Amino acid sequence: MIDNKQYLAFVGGGNMANAVIGGLLRQGFPSSRLLVLDPSESARQVFTEIGVSTIAEPNEQLQKATLVVWAVKPQQFKEAALKCARYTKEALHYSVMAGLRTHDIALLLNSARIVRAMPNTPCLVGQGMTGLFARQEVSVQERSLIEDLVTPTGQFHWLEQESGLDAVTAISGSGPAYVFYLLEAMIEAAMHLGMTAEQGRTLALATLNGATALAMQSSDSPATLRQKVTSKGGTTDAAISTLEAAGVKSTLVAAISAAHKRAGELGDALGQ
Repeated sequence: MIDNKQYLAFVGGGNMANAVIGGLLRQGFPSSRLLVLDPSESARQVFTEIGVSTIAEPNEQLQKATLVVWAVKPQQFKEAALKCARYTKEALHYSVMAGLRTHDIALLLNSARIVRAMPNTPCLVGQGMTGLFARQEVSVQERSLIEDLVTPTGQFHWLEQESGLDAVTAISGSGPAYVFYLLEAMIEAAMHLGMTAEQGRTLALATLNGATALAMQSSDSPATLRQKVTSKGGTTDAAISTLEAAGVKSTLVAAISAAHKRAGELGDALGQ
């Protein structure tokens, strides 16, 4: 649990800010020690309704922040940083902005105490996975603070090298989209077989949820679990053989590699 003496400011009031603030409030963190900066009146209203202070433009209130969470779009960071940096020199900085590397963040904020994160959208329901990297200037106590911040949104994994966040982006950051893509296909197949979309959705969601739970609890590898379901000459065998013939696994590996490559390219472009 984050110490109630901390004062947290969020620059950007989108989904990730909502997820983190929601988790903090559920744990009993006082809303009076939270501040959201967002130029959008509708975004601010969401937080005002739950007792969180908001501002439309950077001002002296930011100076109270012991931790600043950067949750703006990467392309908006430079403008936001130039306006906020004068108020946030003493704070620890936590970035959930995709692609932006800590070196480039540090230059604009004039601060080296930065933790960079790659969360994913299941954080919105407390089932997320967040990759974390801390610069060497971040203390052990500050890393612990970040863990307390992230825990209500799901699991986390620390990386020793920042470059590893590109792999996290490709696997878990973009990963929910791969699962949703599979879900789409299963629902489409159900409809092709005469079921309604809602019936297909119910079956597919329960199956994905159950299979994932089984994989998490079992000591068997995914390959072994698959083999246990696949009887030679049976229905599952027919399906898996079709997937193998179409090169689905190798295509998925190639797709994740493409996401990894693109993550590096975006980092390069944003740093220019």
